[in-house]
Amino acid sequence: MSRDGQGGAAIAAKNPRNSVWRRALNHQPPAPGTPPEPAPPAPAPADTPELASVVQAALYQDGVRVSSPATLAETYRELREKPAGMAWIGLARPTESELLSLAAEFGLHPLSVEDAMEAHQRPKLERYGETLFVVLRAARYLDAPEEVDFGELHVFVGPDFVITVRHGAAPDLSAVRHRMEESPDLLKLGPEAVLYAILDAVVDGYVPVVSGVQNDIDEIETEVFGGDPEVSRRIYELSREMVEFQRATRPLVGMLHGLMAGFAKYGTDEELQRYLRDVADHVTHTSERVDGFRQALTDILTVNTTLVTQQQNAEMRALAEAGFEQNEEIKKISAWAAILFAPTLVGTVYGMNFAHMPELGWTFGYPLAIGLMGVVCVSLYVIFKRRDWL
Repeated sequence: MSRDGQGGAAIAAKNPRNSVWRRALNHQPPAPGTPPEPAPPAPAPADTPELASVVQAALYQDGVRVSSPATLAETYRELREKPAGMAWIGLARPTESELLSLAAEFGLHPLSVEDAMEAHQRPKLERYGETLFVVLRAARYLDAPEEVDFGELHVFVGPDFVITVRHGAAPDLSAVRHRMEESPDLLKLGPEAVLYAILDAVVDGYVPVVSGVQNDIDEIETEVFGGDPEVSRRIYELSREMVEFQRATRPLVGMLHGLMAGFAKYGTDEELQRYLRDVADHVTHTSERVDGFRQALTDILTVNTTLVTQQQNAEMRALAEAGFEQNEEIKKISAWAAILFAPTLVGTVYGMNFAHMPELGWTFGYPLAIGLMGVVCVSLYVIFKRRDWL
């Protein structure tokens, strides 16, 4: 990896080992008469804590692992003893003191260290002198809850070191390390090769996520047309996951094209150039799939809203029809009740048996009462029939 001169000088001032590394890389011996550069003293154990968050640390020379230090202090010491080597340090959710120890040893920029401490960063690539700082959003699909779990990975890439800071379960960097150690020809290309292998692992991790989301969308389409009342919530939750997925994949496209644009300037190995172009193709394909998922979910939500509205209208129509039928029945019952009430009223009047009722002694009293009942009932029947109550 080519370096920026001013940035390299600044880092060398912080870290004397960088000047040794440059001479080893360029095969330039010290100038005649120049006293040998003393090795910096190893920090005291109290200054460099035993980092419990160190997942794995290893030193490599010519693509082969030569040492597996148990602590960061041992890693620092052995790397000073092997100036032509490369350290690969993996951390998981480190504390502030742990990151500050690495920053002091490798001359990491304070802004990048601050980002690694706080996490929750967007994917990005920044260059601080001789050090690249890369933020990646990894993803994995959880089958049981049928949801996407996102992790965050910070990568520091320097002339002779690679530091990975992982926040979350993904990605599985142990598999990346194992694969690189099985390809010493690629690993001996240096920290850039490790960076591209990590990028490839993160992007490859998107493939099962895409498959899982596609399966979820197929199930949601079936549930929508099946009338599942819980499908709206599932659509909303999956849409939010796709927003996060888009935030993880879309910036990668620009990041990788930025790296490819610097091939000539930084003298990137041709093999790594092909490797990076392949990763960029996969990222572009994944980003396009995620964009398609978001649009599909938007369309499905629209269709579901339409179907729910139609179902509600049908239910309201059914309720209205039921109410209408009920009203018709009430009309019929009310009409017959009125018809039957008329003779009951007449009969009640003549059933009082008062002594001074002239109709009781009248010869035509009974026929008149019966006739009155019939006339009233027929009149009411005709009236209700004309009004469609019967």
